[in-house]
Amino acid sequence: MTHDNDFTLPEPLLDMLSSGFDALPQAIALLLNLAMRAEREKHLKAAPYERTSDRVDYANGYKDKTISSRVGQINVSVPQVRSGNFYPSSLEKGVRSERALKLAIAEMYVQGVSTRRVSAITEALCGTSVSSAQVSRAAAELDEILKAWRERPLGRFRYLFLDARYESVRQNGCVNDCAVLVAIGVDDAGKRQILGVSVSLSEHEVHWREFLKSLVDRGLCGVQLVISDAHQGIRAACKAVLGGIPWQRCQFHLQQNAQSYVPRQDMKSGVAADIRAVFNAQDRQEADNQIKKVAEKYRTSAPRLAEWIENALHEGLTVYAFPAAHRRLTRTTNGLERVNKEIRRRTRVCGLFPDEKSCLRLVSAVLMEISEDWQTGKAYLTFTP
Repeated sequence: MTHDNDFTLPEPLLDMLSSGFDALPQAIALLLNLAMRAEREKHLKAAPYERTSDRVDYANGYKDKTISSRVGQINVSVPQVRSGNFYPSSLEKGVRSERALKLAIAEMYVQGVSTRRVSAITEALCGTSVSSAQVSRAAAELDEILKAWRERPLGRFRYLFLDARYESVRQNGCVNDCAVLVAIGVDDAGKRQILGVSVSLSEHEVHWREFLKSLVDRGLCGVQLVISDAHQGIRAACKAVLGGIPWQRCQFHLQQNAQSYVPRQDMKSGVAADIRAVFNAQDRQEADNQIKKVAEKYRTSAPRLAEWIENALHEGLTVYAFPAAHRRLTRTTNGLERVNKEIRRRTRVCGLFPDEKSCLRLVSAVLMEISEDWQTGKAYLTFTP
């Protein structure tokens, strides 16, 4: 009597198993090949060379595939059909696992885990290690998602923060500083978004102008104030692309710039306190009066500083034309500086990027993650009375 669950192992498989665990990969491959061929016959509704009216397709040979597993590399022959509308369910789970592993590798890369550690982790989990090239290829699979995020349509943003940082990139056998331009916007709901990022081996006006133009082309509108440092490339690009929009020079950077005009070390703390008093004035008129007093105070002891105070400090007072409740968060680019620190924390592990594309990929992934967190968190500012 024969039962449906009776099963006889093929002779070659018995020989493999009898030789010990070293033959497990070959044994598993044989089983998978048998299962896949049987599944193809079921899909075709016909055995090999069988003539039947029930047939829905035709066999079309095999495609070699290597599967990484805890028992080693398994080489299988995946059955094909002419229409291409068949993939064995025996391997589907393995394909999903492979995709999950690639995403995990990419996520580890984005989180700043070194290639050596990624390799050690995957070897412990999967029985196989990965090379730096494999890590890079896994990360590259994020490119389409990141590109779509960078090019997404924008809308109305009242405040626009701009800044740049630098990463080391190899170019033509030399190591160069690559400018990473970042823009943050605050929308009508008071929430922040990373509006865009651009990577180039220059922070000159052309790069900034093209970057700002790309934001406008994507629909950026309604900007009432631009906040940045006094980099000439930013200022010239803002005039060209965002002409007529008020500009607020970062007060933190202004205080730092003032120190280069202080003639003696023992004067620096006093100068910093005087400048803070200007920025902490209750209104614009009081701030202007403070500037006159501070400039007069240093007219004799530090004439270059006095001249700089009269000419430059006014650039940090534009914020007084906006709601008092917003001033603390819009008078500096400190929020963007914190984002740059997070970028640096992730990129420090890489040290040196092989090209601009790899730098853009990693920075985009970090910024996309930050921006999504902001969208699900509380508002940065409120525009309601």
